[in-house]
Amino acid sequence: MISQEELFKLFSETRADSEKICSYLETEDYVVQPVVDISPPKWHLGHTTWFFEEFVLKKYQKDYKLFDENSAYVFNSYYESVGEKVIRTDRGNLSRPTVDWVYKYRNYVSNALSKFLSTSKDLSEDILKVIEIGCHHEKQHQELLLTDIKYILGKNPLLPEYNQQFEENIIQNFPKDWIKISEGIYEVGHKGGSFAYDNEFGRHKTYLNDFEISNKLVTNAEFLEFMKAGGYEDVLLWHAEGWDWINTNGIKAPFYWHKIEGQLHQYTLQGLQKLNPDAPLAHISYYEAFAFAQWKRMRLPTEFEWEIAQEHFEWGSRWEWTESAYMPYPNYQKADGALGEYNGKFMVNQKVLRGSSVATSTKHSRPTYRNFFHPHLRWQFTGLRLVK
Repeated sequence: MISQEELFKLFSETRADSEKICSYLETEDYVVQPVVDISPPKWHLGHTTWFFEEFVLKKYQKDYKLFDENSAYVFNSYYESVGEKVIRTDRGNLSRPTVDWVYKYRNYVSNALSKFLSTSKDLSEDILKVIEIGCHHEKQHQELLLTDIKYILGKNPLLPEYNQQFEENIIQNFPKDWIKISEGIYEVGHKGGSFAYDNEFGRHKTYLNDFEISNKLVTNAEFLEFMKAGGYEDVLLWHAEGWDWINTNGIKAPFYWHKIEGQLHQYTLQGLQKLNPDAPLAHISYYEAFAFAQWKRMRLPTEFEWEIAQEHFEWGSRWEWTESAYMPYPNYQKADGALGEYNGKFMVNQKVLRGSSVATSTKHSRPTYRNFFHPHLRWQFTGLRLVK
């Protein structure tokens, strides 16, 4: 269990990191919402602040005074049991409250919670757990901030850069090899002793057959071969839903790829660049990952195969699609109250991704982390690793 002093440091660092991410933006960038899956940066800053106000200060700080009575309505996300909220599609319509207002709101709540942590004696384990969840919740939103910012700027016709120092295409500069894992019964899931979400608990045994997993992620060059071979035109490689999706939406390449004067480019957070064939593939859907694996006459790993094998390869630059549906572990117990809405209610029609990405915040990755998205989504730094 994290100590009160450690938690104060984690909280302070986390709050500062969110504002550092946004420091490269212009005021106009904070308000844009191109599609429903993307939230304006201003909303992320407000929502992560509301979390601490709603679940900590209102509940545990005696005589706490709300910064504004409309904060919950504006910045609640999917917590149905907490109350009314602005619907997700309307977040980009919020020209008010202003960016300046949101930063004042953040400062107000940050100062109140910092004082609460630094002056309260012997806070209960329950309170410390909620604050720790709040910190990791904000770290999740830091990754969303980066990927949402990339979508916002990547949809701008000028394709502006976000930050020249943000390197997203980290080359895996080592020979390709296949890691052999023998059949057997293995234990998976979080062991406890350090922070994890409720969906990682329920450590349990699972049986695995023999398999071999690549030590490298699939690269842009490898996916280009798939494209040149007609992979997007071969119905036999695709799930029925995937085939409908690529044809309905005219999908012919990974997200953020552009063909300019006959040469492939990729939009990155450093701006538009020539496509690097050696870079790990990014921004693909599960449907594309599956079709590519079919074309290679291989497959994606299950999340359990990935977890058992991960200590033998490098991971962390791309979220890696797996063949596993997002389901509860044995004896899964979701939290009581509104926090029980955090993971459990999303355990349907989604695929598990493992690892982390170049956008994942510090102190927020671990081998048992279970990310999850709908199969068609591509705005995260998603890639794949093959199994045979």
